[in-house]
Amino acid sequence: MKILVTGGTGKVGTEVVQALLRRGESVRVLTRNKEAKLPDGAEVALGDLSDPVSVAEAIKGVDELFLLTGHVADELMQTLPAYGLSKKKGLKHVTYLSAFKTDQFPEVPHLAAKYAVEEAIRAGGMPYTILRPGYFVQNERWLKPVLTGPGVYPIPAGNQGLAVVDIRDIAEAAAISLTEEGHEGKTYDLVSSEMLSGPDAAATWSKLLGKQITYSGHGDFDAFEAQLRNTGSPSWMAYDLRVMFQRCVEHGFSNTEDQAARFAALLRHQPRTYGSFAEELAREWAAA
Repeated sequence: MKILVTGGTGKVGTEVVQALLRRGESVRVLTRNKEAKLPDGAEVALGDLSDPVSVAEAIKGVDELFLLTGHVADELMQTLPAYGLSKKKGLKHVTYLSAFKTDQFPEVPHLAAKYAVEEAIRAGGMPYTILRPGYFVQNERWLKPVLTGPGVYPIPAGNQGLAVVDIRDIAEAAAISLTEEGHEGKTYDLVSSEMLSGPDAAATWSKLLGKQITYSGHGDFDAFEAQLRNTGSPSWMAYDLRVMFQRCVEHGFSNTEDQAARFAALLRHQPRTYGSFAEELAREWAAA
């Protein structure tokens, strides 16, 4: 069986490719970069989700699809053609990487686009699995300068708790859905039992780094959006991230015990937690 992975050179896609290869699957990766360094055994298909012709070529000879679209302004236009072409070619299964609570945030462009794709997939008739991950704990890797420097935790996570997930667990869930029976027509929330809040994150990093970390991200979403633009994010993305975090804080982005337990049952082990990844990352920073 051959599986096409889109977004296979990014942080999530790379883990998915490796998880599939460990299971002995044949993997093809759609990438724009002809110099992309892929794991041994992975096949390169040059192309771009914004170019349906290249996607159609990449799908030839493929049995299943892992469909991941990056955070882009034209997310619908990149994602729906790939799904439509896969359906036309008669692929056996698609696993789509969506996001947690997409159906509850219609005013957030990134989440609204993912929910529209979900609905198209559910109505399309092709066998599918939808994965809905929470906030990636690996996002914290980019906070080293502000945590180890001025000592602030800047993510506007709020006080109630955001659902989180480790991308290695996402990859494992994706591989399970693509290689094992029983996941057709299922939607899984990929969430750890431990949630992220701003004050708890500051306390965690204070302990791990041995210095006082202050939570600075609560309340001023205008400043958060401006900071994103000032540090290089496109204006549309800065707005999208601002609205996403603001709505999550205001309306809630927490998960239930049942959701975390269902994810654990899918993995056949407990998902990694925010705290365990933070410890891992702190050791990595100390060693560097």
